[in-house]
Amino acid sequence: MATTWMRKAAMLAGALLATGTAPAVAQGMAEHQPACPARPVAPPAALRGWTAMTPIQAGERVGLAPVLTIGRSVRATLRDEAGVKLAAPSTRSGEAPGTAGLFQFAVARAGRYRIALGEGVWIDVVSAGKPLASVAHSHGPDCSGIRKMVDFDLKPGRYVLQVTGSKTASLPLMVARVTG
Repeated sequence: MATTWMRKAAMLAGALLATGTAPAVAQGMAEHQPACPARPVAPPAALRGWTAMTPIQAGERVGLAPVLTIGRSVRATLRDEAGVKLAAPSTRSGEAPGTAGLFQFAVARAGRYRIALGEGVWIDVVSAGKPLASVAHSHGPDCSGIRKMVDFDLKPGRYVLQVTGSKTASLPLMVARVTG
């Protein structure tokens, strides 16, 4: 099935090149991407702490994982994924290892919590050794520096946030309460 899709894509690309429309299609795609101002756009109210990042080193084991404060953003330095002992098997599959890290956070009140990320990495929120199901995924607001947002409905307690598959060593991230 993947081979059929690739053949069709190659045929479409060849047709676009042959008719001279490929450059116009590429230009049209570029025109739809927002031109961001030099200063990032303010994030939504629930993520207003995004712009004041504190540097932090990701943990390589749960016992060494730093504690994140709800509503405050960090710029995390990640570790080589091979050296990180995950809190639970990652739900990510089939991708090459990159950098990774572990963090802890505590929830005092039940509600919906959002993990905001500056890069497209894989995350799991782990409780009692098991990854929890997310309830929503979205992109961050254009030009805000937030690339990905993942929501979880959480009860009071302690959680582990595990990040895997990053292509960079530095990752902006934040845990914020959004409803409840």
